[in-house]
Amino acid sequence: TATYNNNFYLSYMVKWPDYLAVALAPNGNQTGYIIGKAEGQGKQWHGHVTAVTVAPQYRRIGYATKFMKVLENVSEESYNGYFVDLYVRKSNEVGIQMYKKFGYKIYRKVIGYYSGEEDAYDMRKSLRRDPEKSSEEPYPGG
Repeated sequence: TATYNNNFYLSYMVKWPDYLAVALAPNGNQTGYIIGKAEGQGKQWHGHVTAVTVAPQYRRIGYATKFMKVLENVSEESYNGYFVDLYVRKSNEVGIQMYKKFGYKIYRKVIGYYSGEEDAYDMRKSLRRDPEKSSEEPYPGG
């Protein structure tokens, strides 16, 4: 998961407060979070997962599933988006398989997305507003 500076997080919290969810352990320690935004125009209006992370000791017990459902629900109910998208490192096979399990499909490959050093997959999941799932159709040549 990419980490950002405090100003980045604060700007997201001000612009898209409903796209932030944090989970805490009973002792008050943060177990994970998701942060995102709404973007695009027309049929490209969508929710975007900027970052989702779960602390190693809390993985594989459902936090990522819950975080993704929160973001998908906000994208659908509050913003009336067509789809949700995210970028994942091409080398992150565990992440790719997790997102596929959540219903995401590879839309295209983005060359050099990670600092010009590594490619990413743009993965998408259609929402109710896109019943034909046209937003998931692979990008030509992508």
